[in-house]
Amino acid sequence: MNTMLLRKSVLGIAGLAFAGGLAAGPLHHDTTAASTVEAKPVAVAVQADKPDTSKLIPHGVQGAQSHLTLDGEQTGNAKAIIAATKKAGLPERAAVISIATSLQESKLENLGHLGDANDHDSLGLFQQRPSSGWGTPEQITDPEYSTTAFLKGLRQVDGWQDMPLTDAAQTVQVSAYPDAYAQWEQQAADLVAQHWNS
Repeated sequence: MNTMLLRKSVLGIAGLAFAGGLAAGPLHHDTTAASTVEAKPVAVAVQADKPDTSKLIPHGVQGAQSHLTLDGEQTGNAKAIIAATKKAGLPERAAVISIATSLQESKLENLGHLGDANDHDSLGLFQQRPSSGWGTPEQITDPEYSTTAFLKGLRQVDGWQDMPLTDAAQTVQVSAYPDAYAQWEQQAADLVAQHWNS
């Protein structure tokens, strides 16, 4: 009997000690770990990495917007344009203008010679012409080269940063359809926002 009583007492004391430990735990826990977790909101950090929309579309979009579902090659070409823009030391807005121009000119496809459907000797993402001094066919069909050539032309446009997209693109491209670039501004801005820091 004494053994039974002793066993109950020991278990009772152990139970109280265990329960007391649980009660004491939260009262005396280390707040450093919790503070560290609370200090790093992941969603805010990711959001901060995206370019500011006011820099991408400073004037708002002009007119109705078109949208194209891109395949892997087209997305890769958009990324190549962004990379070349960054390498040239130009801001996000230059990438938006470049991508919108390429969307209009080639649907972001690096086009070779199209035979009778070709616009003279226009090639590549920007439909640049070797006969107009843009470079050799090999150069023009290289996404980095063609983007750099377009950006070189854009830099020569006084005040391009403050122009509506279609005016800046048209000044470089001298298209027969000068207002057509505007329809791609939103998609171009979305692509830059998505891939600028990727």
